[in-house]
Amino acid sequence: MSFLAALRDRAAARSARIGFPEASEPRTREAIARLAAEGAVQPVVVESAAEIDMGPLPGSGIEVVDPYAPGRRGEVADLLPEISSGGPVDTLRFAVAQLKTGRLDGVVAGARSSTADVVRAGLRILGTAPGIKTVSSSFYMVPTDPSADVLTFTDAGVVPAPTPAQLAEIAESACRARRQVVGDEARVAFLSYSTHGSADGDSVRHVREAMRQFRERMPDVICDGELQADAALVPEVAARKAPDSAVAGRANVLVFPDLDAGNIAYKLVQRLAGWHALGPVLQGLAAPLNDLSRGASVDDIVHVAYITALMSGKTATTKSS
Repeated sequence: MSFLAALRDRAAARSARIGFPEASEPRTREAIARLAAEGAVQPVVVESAAEIDMGPLPGSGIEVVDPYAPGRRGEVADLLPEISSGGPVDTLRFAVAQLKTGRLDGVVAGARSSTADVVRAGLRILGTAPGIKTVSSSFYMVPTDPSADVLTFTDAGVVPAPTPAQLAEIAESACRARRQVVGDEARVAFLSYSTHGSADGDSVRHVREAMRQFRERMPDVICDGELQADAALVPEVAARKAPDSAVAGRANVLVFPDLDAGNIAYKLVQRLAGWHALGPVLQGLAAPLNDLSRGASVDDIVHVAYITALMSGKTATTKSS
């Protein structure tokens, strides 16, 4: 079974409550309807009654959490200063606060909100995961050939010019998220225009130092760098350019040196090779809050909801309170 085909079944084992603070956005509304019909996750609309009145909710039996309903503000008043000041409530921040208190298992936003707004809400309300200071993102690149590996591209959506320490953290977060989302073990390549000293320069040394720090952080993970993309992905090329490489052309986590490279690469693979690009999936936060490209399709939103359920850590025997 392909990765995309298996996502729904794997997510269904989590019975996760996934909050949607942009339910009045048309694509999000359609995705909520599909998710409710399929039953793999429990979509929860986090929207004010005034917004919901813009049109009928898709489907039936969908739970609605209205921030202005009696008693709702008190649930998260200590997390949102605007509540105590009597100001209007931002539904994105309210949904993230519901996640913080355990009333939701994950949140998906970004069809209407910017990545900066989503990340800011996550940082201020959730904070970062233990041992992590840098919030970053991955795209899960799903090939047209179902027998080929899903690739993690990181970071392609958040950190413009990561330091070596940040690159090492980004790689660590990507490995941990991949175990949840894909279910396999990471093989990490730190990418550069150089392979094992074939060239030199500030950016090459930057990547080498990131690789050194990553090895200290995750000594049991297969990794190598600096590597050119072909040496990271093609065994025959790796045999010539990096014959002693632990990755040996079989990388499934590609760590890009900066946001320019990562963002350009994922869009080229998506548009020219026809691969599915799922994300940007946020990593490094203390709970699963995921972003969407503002150009996301309904399918994209559904798939990211499944990924968010997988990141929740819930099992089939865990019940929501």
